[in-house]
Amino acid sequence: MADERVSDPELEDLIQHLQQTHKLDFRGYKRTSLRRRIRQRMEEVGCADFATYRAYVDANAQEFSDLLNTVLINVTSFFRDTDPWTVLSRDIIPQIVERKKEGQPIRIWSVGCASGQEPYSAAMLFAEAMGVEWFCNNVKVYANDLDESALRAARSATYTAREVDGVPPDLLAKYFEHVNSHYVFHRDLRKCVIFGRHNIVNDAPISRIDLLICRNLLIYLDSPTQNTVLPRLHYALNPGGILFLGKAETQLARSKQFEQVDLKSRLFRKVPLEWQRSRGGTLSASPSVTMNHRNSQTRLLEAIVDGSATAYIAVGLDGQVMLANAMARRLLEVGPTDIGKPFHELPVSYRPAELRSRIEEVQATSRALRLENQSYHRPPAEPIWLTIDITPIHGDDGKLLATLLGFNNTTRAHQLQTELETTQETLETTVEELQSANEELETTNEELQSTNEELETTNEELQSTNEELQSTNEELETTNEELRSTNEQLESMNDEMRRQSDEATEYRSYAEAVLRSMDTGVIVLDHEMKVRSWNRWSENTWGLRSEEVLGQRLSSVDIGLPVLRLTANIQRVLNGEERQIFIEFRALDRRGRMLDFRVLLLPLLYGSQDARGIVLIMEDMTDLRRSEAFSAYLGRIVAGLMNEVYFLDPETLRFKEVNAGAQRKLGMNMDRIRETTLMDFMPLVPEEDLRAFLTPLMDGKKQEVVFETVLGVKADYSYPAEICMQYLKHEDPPIIVAIVHDTTDRSQLGKVPREMPEESEDEARSAD
Repeated sequence: MADERVSDPELEDLIQHLQQTHKLDFRGYKRTSLRRRIRQRMEEVGCADFATYRAYVDANAQEFSDLLNTVLINVTSFFRDTDPWTVLSRDIIPQIVERKKEGQPIRIWSVGCASGQEPYSAAMLFAEAMGVEWFCNNVKVYANDLDESALRAARSATYTAREVDGVPPDLLAKYFEHVNSHYVFHRDLRKCVIFGRHNIVNDAPISRIDLLICRNLLIYLDSPTQNTVLPRLHYALNPGGILFLGKAETQLARSKQFEQVDLKSRLFRKVPLEWQRSRGGTLSASPSVTMNHRNSQTRLLEAIVDGSATAYIAVGLDGQVMLANAMARRLLEVGPTDIGKPFHELPVSYRPAELRSRIEEVQATSRALRLENQSYHRPPAEPIWLTIDITPIHGDDGKLLATLLGFNNTTRAHQLQTELETTQETLETTVEELQSANEELETTNEELQSTNEELETTNEELQSTNEELQSTNEELETTNEELRSTNEQLESMNDEMRRQSDEATEYRSYAEAVLRSMDTGVIVLDHEMKVRSWNRWSENTWGLRSEEVLGQRLSSVDIGLPVLRLTANIQRVLNGEERQIFIEFRALDRRGRMLDFRVLLLPLLYGSQDARGIVLIMEDMTDLRRSEAFSAYLGRIVAGLMNEVYFLDPETLRFKEVNAGAQRKLGMNMDRIRETTLMDFMPLVPEEDLRAFLTPLMDGKKQEVVFETVLGVKADYSYPAEICMQYLKHEDPPIIVAIVHDTTDRSQLGKVPREMPEESEDEARSAD
């Protein structure tokens, strides 16, 4: 805007002159549209520059009115763009009528009403919903415009057959009187519509409005003027009032002053700006817990606060710093020595924003306060954006204890919001310019049709000229349709962009959740070996948060990972030499523990294209390696025992494995041992007796059985033995473990009496 004014000072002088001489302010209009329309009028009167045209306006009283008609394109019609009016009639008007109690007035305001078709359209819809008599007693319609000639036409309420073409037949018959080839609007409804000259940019808005119609007016205003007009429209509406805009006006899609009711129909509802938070409570332990439990909860609360991504500073009622968590120390340079100091002595009290007066305001009102998009620069680092929440902290008794300041880093969100607003403003400008050109073409079309009718009634000899004009008219209509089609395509593209943005946001959140929930490390690198993803397992293992490593080269990240051992293999996967590579190595985690890791290197593929990066999937193998080593250790111990250890098949009692001590005792190799059964070495015991003895063990009634017998290893060699057997039924496959003791040289320290009961002998044997 400023550049345009500097580059075209003559246009600015003309605008200022018109404001001083005719009390008409064009300063808020878009310069591109305003310049084009003024030049159009200059060409019609033969003026070469703005200075010449300024003199022409001063010399011709009628010229200002003609200029006003050119600049203010009074393109309107009854029920223009039928679909939004249908939604208004079906969904909005019944709600407004229902909300108003009997006797309460309904107030409607039409801004930029032109020749009155829009306010009369609204009057007909409300009369249909309420009845004519109730409408006349309870509804006021205010209609304003800058063009006095258009207002005079609106007050007359008389229209041609072509101008009422958009009125449905039933409404035309009910609310219009056909007089001398013209149509006159319903007299009683007409009395309820008040027309007047009004400038929405400078004049005070009408208040307590239930429905505000402002269609295709904002598209002609520049962004600063739009930002001035929107609060006025917001003020004019009652709580929950409806704002009805034109289809080319999309700036309210991102406004916090209005919420969408039907975006396609450009219907919005007023959003109250006042908000407040309820008083907060405090974290405390249950009164029944022990002091140790209280200390545990205190440590837990401290860990939660210190682990938060939000920087917290608590300021007491005396103005001294009571608490600063770890993030505050890193982000705001508030150290442990600052605890207990007056808050106003710390740099953070006035940078990035003046917080002392805000703290006093929060303490005085007990209402939370939020400061958004606060720029904070701590050289040599890049500037960041912070959102600061100032919250009063109350005790269980409701008394104010302290004020809590929370600093959230919203730099990325601010950047995305800025980019989105820039893109949306560019799209809105394009749509608005197309709509403006469309309305200019409609005006030209109407003028050409009017000229055509005059030529037909006055002179039949000009038939050939008339045909040429009709041809031109058809071309203009074709161009108009093309512009409409382009406008619809842009709207569809805008909706598709919003949908894709929502889908991308949802997918990004889903992918981040999946990565965080995995119990393995996932690190994604691009082709330059820079970190693109760093999940929670990696944070916990290597001690670095994702925001500390994203965008950094893996070789520059200070962790215990042996990056040099991985680099060559990563390059092989990136070059397509290997589809995947497994690597095992030892590394130090964030606690300084030496752990065993296994890494799977996979290429990051986009469809069937070449690798765009590398995916490292890490698994901590330390516990598995320890378990394997311990199992091998136990196997060596069992194998080296002097006692005889046998592993038997539960069905056949055939030997499956034996230890070295058993092999020495049996005097056979392993192949021959596997061909024998336990019964082969117990010739004095019938197999059915042994099976019956083992039945409680196999049924799970006993965990082990112990008995004494005589084992015959060779034909000429036997020895007394004690056998302890256990059934491991949960192993795959199940197995019986038998441990055999040679009792030939067993010493006995006591003697069990013969008359001792059987169960006592078992207990004594167990004690031995």
